[in-house]
Amino acid sequence: MRTLVLNAGYEPLAIVSFKRALVLVMNEKATVIERVEGDPVWASRDVFDRPAVILLTRYVRIPNGRRVPVTRRGVLRRDGHRCAYCGKSASTIDHVLPRSRGGADSWENLVAACLRCNNMKGDRTPQEMRWELRWLPMPPSGAQWRVRGTERTEPAWEPYLALAA
Repeated sequence: MRTLVLNAGYEPLAIVSFKRALVLVMNEKATVIERVEGDPVWASRDVFDRPAVILLTRYVRIPNGRRVPVTRRGVLRRDGHRCAYCGKSASTIDHVLPRSRGGADSWENLVAACLRCNNMKGDRTPQEMRWELRWLPMPPSGAQWRVRGTERTEPAWEPYLALAA
């Protein structure tokens, strides 16, 4: 069981185990906002609500300079597993400006591509192929990219993750 941790400003901060969340609540560093109904935590002398979402009592500053690292999985996820050239299902990533021509491994230069388009494009640019990108590749943003583990969300988290998007 996992628990969503919100900063004092209701910004999603992290996902922790329910045990860690319970320790934060018991040490009065957080309060429970959403509980898992019908599944309490039994201690030797007490019964506690199992937290689904907790709110920190003090604000934790997050550095803004933190960028999301570029990964193959991240590029596919950002582009919705759709080819940036034809729109079909994508399973590979492509450098818009090929690496052999100085193209970097960056969010702005990588797109999801289907195997057919990736092989046809080869070592050329989209302009040389007379192709257009369906969208402009940009670095991802939003809570689902800053907070690890939000790919699989709990129903109780949805309103809090929607506020941050």
